[in-house]
Amino acid sequence: MGRMWARIVLLAFSCLLAGTAANGQVLQDGPTSPPPPAASTLPLEPQQRATLEKAVRTRDYEGAEKQLVAEIEQKPKSPELLKFLGSIFFLDGKYLNTAIALKKAEAIAPLDNPSRFTLALAYIILNHRDWARPELERLAQLEPSNALYPYWLGRIDYDAMQFTAAVSSFNKAIELDPAYMKTYDNLGLCYEALGDYDDAIKTYQEAIRRNREKPPPSPWPPLNLGALLIKLGRLDEAETVLRESLQYDLRFPQAHYQLGLLLEKQKKNDEAIAELRQAATLSPSYAEPHYVLGRIYRRKGATKSAEAAWATFQKLKKEDPKERPH
Repeated sequence: MGRMWARIVLLAFSCLLAGTAANGQVLQDGPTSPPPPAASTLPLEPQQRATLEKAVRTRDYEGAEKQLVAEIEQKPKSPELLKFLGSIFFLDGKYLNTAIALKKAEAIAPLDNPSRFTLALAYIILNHRDWARPELERLAQLEPSNALYPYWLGRIDYDAMQFTAAVSSFNKAIELDPAYMKTYDNLGLCYEALGDYDDAIKTYQEAIRRNREKPPPSPWPPLNLGALLIKLGRLDEAETVLRESLQYDLRFPQAHYQLGLLLEKQKKNDEAIAELRQAATLSPSYAEPHYVLGRIYRRKGATKSAEAAWATFQKLKKEDPKERPH
């Protein structure tokens, strides 16, 4: 790709430092970047612009990236080209490259707010929330009426287990945009983490109500309420909302897992096994279904099956230790 791309790669080590995850996972509700800036702002000839616009329109992101890198080699001081490249990298799921291109652009000229927001989201996905926070705080000062910034600050606080701070951020986001369902869902998670189950239930119910109003509904709000109701022993209520979650996405492994957990508590072992197997099939890296399957098999006297399920659970936990058995 030439000298320019080599310089961009070198910037990764000066700007992003060691330890950055190369394949960051998208958050629960899928952060989305602002759309790329208009190609009409780019320093390109009409034919080049038309080619780039077609590549973006047809989601040929690799083709767009190659074209932009070639143009940047000819115009290395163009922040517009670098910002556009960063936004295309984000759409293509190349979050490390997104951050590199945008930091290169920022070294030439200040970033506009949409590009800075894209940079912050890339940092979050790369598991560098400490780098994302100052970007979001700056954006919140520049655009105090935009609910997205306190929302994402709340997400960062929640991930850091600063639940009281997260509640404050999410309430601020709700004040700015009362219609945004995901804020209520995440606020419910904070109340649950703080042990305030009554407020958690009320907030999840509000998230579910708003979720039903905006198609397509997300399976997450009824899933989160269902999981809490199972924890509280309110199994009949939990089953209703878990089945609602599956109505929205029949291939949602977390809902199948929670429903299997519920059915186990109701002593409906065969039905529980079917749901847990479905969860494991839909998400082969999901460890928890195997743990509960082992528990059921042991009670049924199927010792070998129980040992095999627990061995799979242990293997998956070593590969991805973030989750914990219920």
